[in-house]
Amino acid sequence: MGKKKQSASTPATAALDAAGISYVAHSYAHSDSAESYGAEAAEQLGVSGDRVFKTLMVSTGANAAEDLAVAVVPVAAMLDLKAVGAALGKKRAQMADKAAAQRRSGYVLGGISPFGQRQRATTVIDSSAQQFQTVFISGGRRGFSLEIAPEDAVAATSALWAPITS
Repeated sequence: MGKKKQSASTPATAALDAAGISYVAHSYAHSDSAESYGAEAAEQLGVSGDRVFKTLMVSTGANAAEDLAVAVVPVAAMLDLKAVGAALGKKRAQMADKAAAQRRSGYVLGGISPFGQRQRATTVIDSSAQQFQTVFISGGRRGFSLEIAPEDAVAATSALWAPITS
């Protein structure tokens, strides 16, 4: 898979470029009235919701702003907080505070990418991604996705594979 350069790069594309990881960039028209960023991405890209992955930030400890991790799951599925907690070796996980997620990742909600985050966080990618040659993951802004081989997404983030959806 070759790289397709965008006129404007994001920290996500810069991180992948620096790591020598191939991806294909896809831009689409984002609507501020979209109820679900992930569903909008799947629809606009013409790809099933099990192949488009959303990036969620979770808190795994007492210090909600510090103990953050990344969960990458299909937009057609729900994150299982118990499962992601277990995958991270924690008793529990909860959705991170929105402001803390934006501060920590350096991205806005609906555009959070697991690649090129301001502060690196432990990342878990749902094992269902392994059934596809490529998946679509946010490229660091709303209306911008990166098509990438699942193994390359793991390599770029040092992620763990785990079944983390319900």
